[in-house]
Amino acid sequence: MTTLIGLETSAEQKSPPARPDIAKDAKELQPRTSTFARAELTVYDAQPGGSGKDLGSPRDRLEFQFNPKEFTIAKSATWTSKPARGAQKAGPPEFTGAGPGKLTVEMFFDASGTHDRSVVTAVEKLLACCVPTPESLKDKKASPPLVVLKWGTTRSFPAYVTSVSAKYTLFDSDGTPIRATCGVTMEEMPGVTAKQNPTSGAVAARRVHTVVAGDTLASVAFRQYGDPAMWRPLAAFNGIDDPLRVRPGATLFVPALEELPRSGG
Repeated sequence: MTTLIGLETSAEQKSPPARPDIAKDAKELQPRTSTFARAELTVYDAQPGGSGKDLGSPRDRLEFQFNPKEFTIAKSATWTSKPARGAQKAGPPEFTGAGPGKLTVEMFFDASGTHDRSVVTAVEKLLACCVPTPESLKDKKASPPLVVLKWGTTRSFPAYVTSVSAKYTLFDSDGTPIRATCGVTMEEMPGVTAKQNPTSGAVAARRVHTVVAGDTLASVAFRQYGDPAMWRPLAAFNGIDDPLRVRPGATLFVPALEELPRSGG
């Protein structure tokens, strides 16, 4: 007979909990007229591109055993204000740039029904996202892989993993972990292509922004240029006729302000 050893001794561990919070939400949210989509974390080789890294060939795929109950996307902007000597109020703030997007998600793995090493293997694959790949070390250009969170029609920005925490909560009789909850934090990898400025000869940075859920052209323009009205020149630069049809996963080129076409109005 196989004996389960948990962090808390209880006869309840004979039947592993079914995560009622996720089960309840899954029943409410599961599509009834389409195929149920399983979330996954796709791992890519990182290849040089602009000032950062671009997605190379896919190298691995980590499927969520249970779809996440939630995930968090954060974005920040930097503003600075210079106080004037003797002034009673602070000076007007100046937008100096947008920070990278950050995404946090929780992954749950359970092998209490199979008693194999699948949980250990999944955690090891996540931890491997924080260290350079063997191929990059061989080329003497050490770099961890990049990842993209995919869930049905939702697709995150290309990112690098900044932290992985694994909490093992159930073990087999031989000490093998068979249940784990993993917290994964990733940060957007900006894609940059260089363009020669014909008037000054300088190289202007042109960022690449991957649209995520909740993005609009106006919000992207505000984060990048400090003015939501710049969505029209941004749309024209990217050849977008209908701004309402910009969907998550689409790529926008974000040029320097002087590269944008002049608005007619």
